[in-house]
Amino acid sequence: MAGSMLITGAGNGFGREVALRLAERDHDVIAGVEVVAQVADLRAEAANRGADLRVEKLDVTDPGDRAKAWSWDVDVLLHNAGTAEGGAVADIPAEHLRRQFEVNTFGPVLLTQGFARAMAAKGAGRIVFMSSIAGVITDAFTGTYSASKHALEAFAEALNQELAEFGVAIATVNPGPYLTGFNDTAMERWKEWRDDPSRRMFDYENLAFPRKQFDPEPVFEKTIEVLTGGTDRYRNVVPAEMEGPVRTQQDAVWDRKQNDGSGTRGELVQQAYDMAPATPAD
Repeated sequence: MAGSMLITGAGNGFGREVALRLAERDHDVIAGVEVVAQVADLRAEAANRGADLRVEKLDVTDPGDRAKAWSWDVDVLLHNAGTAEGGAVADIPAEHLRRQFEVNTFGPVLLTQGFARAMAAKGAGRIVFMSSIAGVITDAFTGTYSASKHALEAFAEALNQELAEFGVAIATVNPGPYLTGFNDTAMERWKEWRDDPSRRMFDYENLAFPRKQFDPEPVFEKTIEVLTGGTDRYRNVVPAEMEGPVRTQQDAVWDRKQNDGSGTRGELVQQAYDMAPATPAD
C-alpha cells in the first residue's frame, strides 16, 4: 500500500472520483475540498459507496489552510486543485489572469514546500501534479490556462531534480481534453469579466472549446496507478495515443515561421467558432 494520500481539489472532477476509488480500495485518503459546502456532500457520497474517506476543507490559495494541512501525515500528495480561464490573451482581465496562477501554480507550489520538507525528513514520499497536455503545448483561447500549467511543469521538473537525493519521487499526469464540463465551463468564464465588451477582440458568445473531448474513465485509473507506484514514468499522458501528437506539436515549434501578415485565421481559432460545446471524441 502506498501510505497516506492527500488529494487536493477533490470536491469535483478528476480528484473527487480518484479519492473515492482509492478509499473504496482501502487506501488511507484525505480528500481536500475548496469550500466547506463540499465537505458534507463528499462525505455523503463516500458513505453511499461504502468508502472510509476523510474529507477536509483545503483551499490551496489560503495560507491558513496550507499551514493546517502541513500537520497531517502525508506520504503521497496529488495536486489536483485547478481552474481554467478560457479566452484570448489580449482580452482576459488582469484579476482573472492572476486568479488562474494563484489556483493552478502558486497555491500548489506553496503547499508543496511544507510537504517536501516533511517527506525529505522521512526519506520517502511521492508528489504528483495533475497537469495537462496544455502544460506542454498551447492552443488558441487556452493560453492563460496553458501558461499556468507550463509554469507548474517547470516547478515539477525542478523538484524532480532537487528532491531526488531525499528519496522523494515526482510525477505528472497530463490528461488530454476530457468531457467533464471543465473545458466547456472555461469557455464561459467571459460572462464573469468586468470589462468593456466593445473592446474585446473576439465574440465569445459564439466560441466553444476547440477540441473534441474524451470519456474521463482512463484518467481515473492512470492517476491511481501513478499514486500507488504502479508505474515509474515521470510524465503520464492520457490517453496514451495522444503522446505522439503532443510530441509532434512540441517539435513543430522549432521549424515554425512567423505569421506572414496575410490575415489568415488560425486553424484552432476557426475550430472554436465551428465546434459545438461538449463535442465528444469519436
